[in-house]
Amino acid sequence: MNSTILAAVAIVLFLFVVVIYNRLVTLRNYVKEAFSTMDVYLKKRWDLVPNLIEIVKAYAKHEKSLLEDITKLRSGNYSDMTDNDKIDTNKKLGENLSQIIAIVENYPDLKANEHYAKLMEELTSVETDIANSRKYYNGCVRILNNTVEIFPTSLIAGLFGIKSAKMFEITEGERQNIKAEF
Repeated sequence: MNSTILAAVAIVLFLFVVVIYNRLVTLRNYVKEAFSTMDVYLKKRWDLVPNLIEIVKAYAKHEKSLLEDITKLRSGNYSDMTDNDKIDTNKKLGENLSQIIAIVENYPDLKANEHYAKLMEELTSVETDIANSRKYYNGCVRILNNTVEIFPTSLIAGLFGIKSAKMFEITEGERQNIKAEF
């Protein structure tokens, strides 16, 4: 009788661990999938930036330091970055791109440039895609992090080395309103 009860408890405990582990793996895979989707758009932006910089350089020669900062951010190989490096670098890149857009307001000829207009249209589209995929990614991360941090699943997550993921948050610079001065 006692061995039957112990066996039943052991089976229930084993099934509980399996179910929780499978849930954690599923959530971790949702986060990976969400990051992969967002990563496509981040890479698109990454590739658009040099073209935008070249066009802006031709018009805004005295904005050299900002353009150099952006070029420096892009100096690394995107595919060699970790997911967290991609998030951090793209936060800084987004902040600098906001400043470029404000600078462009001072150059009516640049705003009228056909190549610039096409690049900005593409960039606007990519930024919208990034914002939407960032919402989905952060939602997946929130669910994973809640599951990893709430008892008793936190015990199983710790046992199998499943950790919380990093949110993709905006930087303080992105929170600030960019002012175009004429």
